[in-house]
Amino acid sequence: MILITGASGTVGKAVLAEVARSGEKHRAMYRSKEEAAKAPAGTEAVVADFSDKASLVRALRGVESVYLVCSPIPELVQLEGNAIEASEAAGVRRIVLNSALGAGDYRKSFPSWHRRVEDKLKAAKIAHCILRPNSFLQNVLTYYAPSIRAQGAFYGAMGNARTSYLDVRDIAAVAAKALRSSENDGKTFELNGPEALTCAEVAERISRHAGIAARYVDIPAEAQRKAMMDQGMPEWQVTALLDLQEYYTGGRGGALDGVLQGLLGRPPITIDRFLKEFAGEFRSHTASA
Repeated sequence: MILITGASGTVGKAVLAEVARSGEKHRAMYRSKEEAAKAPAGTEAVVADFSDKASLVRALRGVESVYLVCSPIPELVQLEGNAIEASEAAGVRRIVLNSALGAGDYRKSFPSWHRRVEDKLKAAKIAHCILRPNSFLQNVLTYYAPSIRAQGAFYGAMGNARTSYLDVRDIAAVAAKALRSSENDGKTFELNGPEALTCAEVAERISRHAGIAARYVDIPAEAQRKAMMDQGMPEWQVTALLDLQEYYTGGRGGALDGVLQGLLGRPPITIDRFLKEFAGEFRSHTASA
C-alpha cells in the first residue's frame, strides 16, 4: 500500500495520478472530507492532518511506502516531522520526500526548512529517497498567466538569472518509481529541467506559443516586496519568497545535468511542449470572446 500525502496539491495530485496508473494499491490523504470526496475513482481516500498524530496513525495503517509533501509554511518542519515519526511507529518501509532545490546549501527561506526535514528523515529508521526539484513549469501558469492575461506582462526581480524549469508530471514519474522500488533508497536527487531560461526568454516562448505579445518587466526587489504586501501576502511569505529569489538570482537555479532524464528513462517534458499544451491559459478571455 502506498500513501500519497498532499493529494490535492500540485505535485501530490500528479503523484497520485502516476501511482494510480501503475496499478499499485494506494491511498490518498486529504485535509478535509470535501477534498476526499473528489478523490479519483479507484483511489482509497483518507482524511488526516499532519498536526493530528492520531489521524496520521489511521492514515498509515497497512502502508509500506509514503510520498511526503507539505505546503511551504513555517510549520513545515514540525508537520513533516510528525509524519516521519508516525511512519516510523507504523512500520512504514520507505518515504519519498518532496524537498526543494537549495536544501543542500542554502540556509535561508524554504530550502532551509526542507533541509531540517531531510535531516529528520535521515535519522529515522526508514528507507528514503529525497527529491529536490527546481521551479515548476506549472508555476508559470499560476504566477505569470493571470498578469499576462490582464496586462500582457509579468513582473519580477530575476534580472537575467536562468531557471531550469521542470514539469510536475516528471517529478511524479520519478516519485512513483521510487515509491515502488528500493533502487534509489538512501539517495538524494536534485531535479532540473532540460533547458535553462531567463524570464525574458520565458516571455518570448509564451508569446510564440500563445500567439500574443507577452513581456517580462524586471523591477527592483523592494518594489516587488511592496507589491506582494499590498496584495495581502503575509510578511513571512514575502520574505521567504524574496530570499528564495536571491538563491536563483545568484545563479544556482540554472543547472543542466541530465539527472532527470536518467531517472525517467526518457526526455523530460520541455517548456515548448508545456506551453503548447496550455497556450490558451495566457490569452485574454475578453479578447477571445
